[in-house]
Amino acid sequence: MIELVLLGLIVGTLSGFFGIGGGTILIPILLFLGYETKIAIGISVVQMAFSSIYGSYLNNKKGTLDVSMVLFIGLGGFAGALLSGNITAYFSDAALEMLFLGFALFALVRLFLHTHEPREQKEVHTFVLLLIGTLLGALSMTIGVGGSILLIPILVSFLHVPLKKAVSAGLFFVVFSSLSGLISHAIEGHIDFKSGIIIGVASLFGVYLGIHLKDKVQEKLQKRLLVGFYLLIVLYLIKRVFL
Repeated sequence: MIELVLLGLIVGTLSGFFGIGGGTILIPILLFLGYETKIAIGISVVQMAFSSIYGSYLNNKKGTLDVSMVLFIGLGGFAGALLSGNITAYFSDAALEMLFLGFALFALVRLFLHTHEPREQKEVHTFVLLLIGTLLGALSMTIGVGGSILLIPILVSFLHVPLKKAVSAGLFFVVFSSLSGLISHAIEGHIDFKSGIIIGVASLFGVYLGIHLKDKVQEKLQKRLLVGFYLLIVLYLIKRVFL
């Protein structure tokens, strides 16, 4: 119980600060603690539902969330995530870990290569936003991450969205993908609800702290910390998969 509560606090803080659902850090830790990959993914989905809803409420209250920008991406994510439980059931644990590593590597490269902040944000057709959301929802919830690990680099690098705005948008997207993924993974029997709820409730306190810290630090520092965070995840997964 104590381990799960502490884990929830840590994951919640990272979720609020980096705009992630929490699965990016929670799943590697759960794997380290001995959970099976599919169960770790299911627990992650429960935690993400808690942290993303509360975190998005706080971001909106602080005025850093542009709901209209990410709403259609989120709706696409909800539709795509409904397929995630079925997709996960067809993959082995090793294949899921390789897919997870691929996601993390892509996000790290996109953030690392983005070295300047364009002045004007790009406008994208609604259909394209729905398509992006659908693909992210299906693929990301298959491996138990909310999708923000890919959405934030896409918003920053391709659509020229400011980082702080992209972080808030990423967490809001997780609301849609996690709730849909929760339904799908529950049907497939991948969820340990007891562990997930304990971690999820504890993460709420961490989310509050993480969002408070996010709004205090400079964007340049936040980006460096985000790149460093992704790098640690990638190194751990490389060690787990290949060594």
